[in-house]
Amino acid sequence: MNPLRWLAVLLFAVVLAFGVALAQRSAREIDERLGGFAPTWKVEPPFKKDVFTFVRIKYSVDGKYGYGKEPEERWSIDTPDSDLNFSFRLQQVTSLKVNPDGKVLEITDKELFDYPFIYIVEPGRLTFTDKEVPILRRYLLNGGFLMCDDFWGDRDWENFSEELKRVFPDREAIELPMDHPIFHCVFDLKEKPQVPGAPHGIRHEITGITYERHGPGSEQVHYRAILDDKGRIMVMLCHNTDLGDGWEREGENEYYFREFSEKKAYPLGINIVVYAMTH
Repeated sequence: MNPLRWLAVLLFAVVLAFGVALAQRSAREIDERLGGFAPTWKVEPPFKKDVFTFVRIKYSVDGKYGYGKEPEERWSIDTPDSDLNFSFRLQQVTSLKVNPDGKVLEITDKELFDYPFIYIVEPGRLTFTDKEVPILRRYLLNGGFLMCDDFWGDRDWENFSEELKRVFPDREAIELPMDHPIFHCVFDLKEKPQVPGAPHGIRHEITGITYERHGPGSEQVHYRAILDDKGRIMVMLCHNTDLGDGWEREGENEYYFREFSEKKAYPLGINIVVYAMTH
């Protein structure tokens, strides 16, 4: 074929691909701040309901303290890029069939029990409503799994612990030992990873600091859990770490990606989901 015709075909393919990606970006409401395209893939129609879906929980806060987003928006930190990027990596790295689009639910939504895994970000100011408490308890005791991520220090922990006590007054959160299967079921982690938010992680090369906030009880990472009567994790508490930022902002800085997204945030996140789906 004439070289000019090859070039024309190539340019047409690039333009077509760009147009398709742009349409997908619009349909999936990708955050324009990052200027990127969220990867997508096709789920065969017979299996549309037989795939893993990343479900983020929308919650209320008490307004006692905090910074950043307004209280009514705290549940949406890192979304949609965090949820979309993580879903892509889960599909890419494991044999799980994954929904390319995440979902946002409230605990009172009837659909909740259709999904075995739910995620809450920054629960340090969260307040469960009286209606939500028994629903969440039933969901978890019936086999559901709750992952909580990105809350820092003693104040966040104390507040959220009080809320969890309303759900399970007779159960205590325990510190997971390093030999627990959740640290080894897909990726064999050698330490409990601490992932700071991207700005702190980028400076890590200079500072050597991996904690994100400077407050009482913020420096040491903790992975705690509430177990059911058979020892299955029902609630995974990722305290003093920000796995979601490692997913959301993987493309902003190569050092941050290599040091935190690739080595820590994705491996542990994938382990957590695989554990949740197999226990």
